[in-house]
Amino acid sequence: MTDTTTRVHELNLFRRYFDLVAAGRKSIEVRVRYPHLEDLAAGHLIRFRVKGTEETCAVRVTRVARYDDFEALLDGEGPANINPTASREQQLADIRSIYPPEKEALGALAIGIELVES
Repeated sequence: MTDTTTRVHELNLFRRYFDLVAAGRKSIEVRVRYPHLEDLAAGHLIRFRVKGTEETCAVRVTRVARYDDFEALLDGEGPANINPTASREQQLADIRSIYPPEKEALGALAIGIELVES
């Protein structure tokens, strides 16, 4: 018997990134390579929630790429795919303000996403 259930991950997002995802303008989500995300794979769904609210949107994972750090991720994926409203330098500063050096040392994930129509 084959399991046809799609895996759904629940993740929080700050409002500024949520709005980009919900508008279909953000095609790469950046995360630290936490153990609970190791099984994240193409075809899975992510339900993003604006941190502190009940507002959500769903995306399908198209691919997952692993990088040693955020600089390599930005160079490999292209900053415009991560946040089309900010420069590479600003994005690196923003990501590092969210994830301190000890978190970045775990490695980085570039999660390809596409908006799922509700």
